[in-house]
Amino acid sequence: MSRRFSAASRPSSARSFEDAGDAGNSEEPKLPLPSFRRLLILNAPEWKQALMGSLSAIVSGGIQPAYAYAMGGMISIYFLTDHDEIRDKTRSYTLMFVGLAVLSFLINIGQHYNFGVMGEYLTKRVREHMLTKILAFEIGWYDREMNSSGAICSQLAKDANVVRSLVGDRMALVIQTVSAVIIACTMGLVIAWRLALVMIAVQPLIIICYYARHVLLKSMSKKSIEAQSESSKLAAEAVSNLRTITAFSSQGRILGLFNQAQNGPRKESIRQSWIAGLGLGTSMSLIICTWALDFWFGGRLIVEHQITAKALFQTFIILASTGRVIADAGSMTTDLAKGADAIASVFAVLDRVTEIDPDNPEGYKTEKLKGEVDIIGVDFAYPSRPNVIIFRGLSLSMQPGKSTALVGQSGSGKSTIIGLIERFYDPIEGIVKIDGRDIKTYNLRALRQQIGLASQEPTLFAGTIRENIVYGTETASEAEIENAARSANAHDFVSNLKDGYDTWCGERGVQLSGGQKQRIAIARVILKNPTILLLDEATSALDSQSEKVVQDALERLMVSRTSVVVAHRLSTIQNCDLITVLDKGIVVEKGTHTSLMSKGVSGTYYSLVSLQRGSNQN
Repeated sequence: MSRRFSAASRPSSARSFEDAGDAGNSEEPKLPLPSFRRLLILNAPEWKQALMGSLSAIVSGGIQPAYAYAMGGMISIYFLTDHDEIRDKTRSYTLMFVGLAVLSFLINIGQHYNFGVMGEYLTKRVREHMLTKILAFEIGWYDREMNSSGAICSQLAKDANVVRSLVGDRMALVIQTVSAVIIACTMGLVIAWRLALVMIAVQPLIIICYYARHVLLKSMSKKSIEAQSESSKLAAEAVSNLRTITAFSSQGRILGLFNQAQNGPRKESIRQSWIAGLGLGTSMSLIICTWALDFWFGGRLIVEHQITAKALFQTFIILASTGRVIADAGSMTTDLAKGADAIASVFAVLDRVTEIDPDNPEGYKTEKLKGEVDIIGVDFAYPSRPNVIIFRGLSLSMQPGKSTALVGQSGSGKSTIIGLIERFYDPIEGIVKIDGRDIKTYNLRALRQQIGLASQEPTLFAGTIRENIVYGTETASEAEIENAARSANAHDFVSNLKDGYDTWCGERGVQLSGGQKQRIAIARVILKNPTILLLDEATSALDSQSEKVVQDALERLMVSRTSVVVAHRLSTIQNCDLITVLDKGIVVEKGTHTSLMSKGVSGTYYSLVSLQRGSNQN
């Protein structure tokens, strides 16, 4: 059975199959509420950058009201009658504008640099913590569709970046906006409190109008793109298959389909235009109406000699510009919501406790195993398919230093036994023992150091052949690497390569053939020198010549080790000390090749061998 080891683990052996069924149908737990405080705690080492960035954001928030104050004063200058006074005050305000420009330049650098440093360190820290946790999760966690390799990579890349943006850009914007609002309202109340109170009272209406304009325009752009996507797909397909279209003279049909596909987008665009016209027109008219109210009330105050024209211009520009600042900050609510989801997703990973701890400090460690493996009364069903029982009361024993072959039809549970020995998942009932001790009591990292696995599809990493052979081994000399390669019948082909052991394997070993990859993977297992050797159809994907070479290497490797061999090609396991025949998760026969063949046509193993011989002859 060549199923990959990706079924979910079960934390307790006391669960029943009914419990497994309920677990299989249960809904995914909801993400926890995001905690911005926890995120800031992760960023605690960068407290100096946080302090400097926050101070810069506060000052940056005050620049806009200060600019509005200067602009109001500048406009009022032209109501003066003394030319010398106009010249002097113009010079003063000009210098003030220059000073604000220089200050804005320096403050923005300080603000964005400090928050940028915070964000990058946070991204690095979050990714490291997430990957550390993800690599410790049980194999079953990866069996869920939501935890595919693509989803995990996307989460590491996108969620961490969104979190960085939330802490850096969004945090800076919030501090800057709060600072601008407080300073603007304070300045307005100090300069002309009566006019400021009226403008602050109508400020929510201005904010809503600005916000509505921003959201409406953004929504229109998004819907327009979505509406055009169908016709864009059709056009892209037509261009990529131009030879076929030309061969069948289907240009007219394609143009007809394209025209038909654009009917929907055209109608949608017209509808959006009406909505946009009404929405944008209403918001703009309301803003102008509020300005009219402000100038009318300010004019009355001037007539009553309660404020000056200068105070009117300054207060109006200060508070009118503040409404736009608040609206711009408010338009980021969608991004903040995405950031909150990203935080929840990140902490869901960081807070999850793995069901099978690979490095339990209290777990039993042994320097050398004897290699005795016992599977006692095991019940098992994959949690993703709880109604499909793989094993019920399975018992099996592998003796130290002996080779045990597992044979049977696909789906009989052969590879599941390999997974149970590696403790990729736990049984629902029963015990798996190694050297008489429950496998759950071992420190898994130490235990797996003494177990070697050669699977049907060898995994090579994007590195050199040498790096792939020593993978998982702490120290190895050049002589040991070459000896392992010789034992795996890999040294000759590696030596003939231009760069020898420094040859680049490529992504997933794409630069090498299937037989070469398999032999390198076997060399890796030989160098590990495991006490227990697990071979899961290690030669099934190879051609006849490569299979013979790899099989010779495996037979040398199996000497004096506890070996568990899963094979479909029965000719490769005839020399095993014990052959166990499985059928639908049940042991139906056990014995050597000779004893099982002596049963004749009544034996299951004999039937399998006869069937394969007949297929080979045909």
